[in-house]
Amino acid sequence: MSEKYKVIIADDDNLVCTALEMILKSGNKIEIPALGHDGQEAVRLYEQYRPDLMLLDIRMGEFTGLDAAESILNSFPDAKILFLTTFEDDEYIARALKLGAKGYILKQNFDCILPSIDAVMNGQRVFGDNIINKLPSLYSAAPSFEKYDLSEREIQVITKIADGLSNREIADILFLSEGTVRNYISVILEKLNLRDRTQIAIFYYKNM
Repeated sequence: MSEKYKVIIADDDNLVCTALEMILKSGNKIEIPALGHDGQEAVRLYEQYRPDLMLLDIRMGEFTGLDAAESILNSFPDAKILFLTTFEDDEYIARALKLGAKGYILKQNFDCILPSIDAVMNGQRVFGDNIINKLPSLYSAAPSFEKYDLSEREIQVITKIADGLSNREIADILFLSEGTVRNYISVILEKLNLRDRTQIAIFYYKNM
């Protein structure tokens, strides 16, 4: 995109923050309005600047990057959160997914930071190679939707929306018409008291 977008970096290591700022500014299309050094500051800076994307470390003291992401997404469900960390713990990755983070990449893969941000800004989710290898086991457990009175077909539609598929793609995979998919989505939105497809995807990741 030609217009600059705002990115806020939050990491408890000053050197990392400075290095990341230099890397992101090198592309000449990213503005860094502020740097944060702990989870609570990250939340405050997001509320103050409303950036296009928040780049968060995981471990930043007692109030972690995951805690910050949860707080931000509760107030701003459309926020774009990208985790950049040295930790590959399954627990961290699973929680990041459930929160609705747009990606999870490792600090040692510095070359992929700018492309990852571009991908997120273009509506994709991004994960480093090491993280991708862990995803099958993290997704092996089926979501638990029993208490929401959803049919099997409605759950299939929700899952495909969370995978980022369009109505046409969902229709093709499930052998339905586009109109039928739209009807399912309307019913799902009503049952779950949600506004749009983005909230359906967030619902899925929070209820895996």
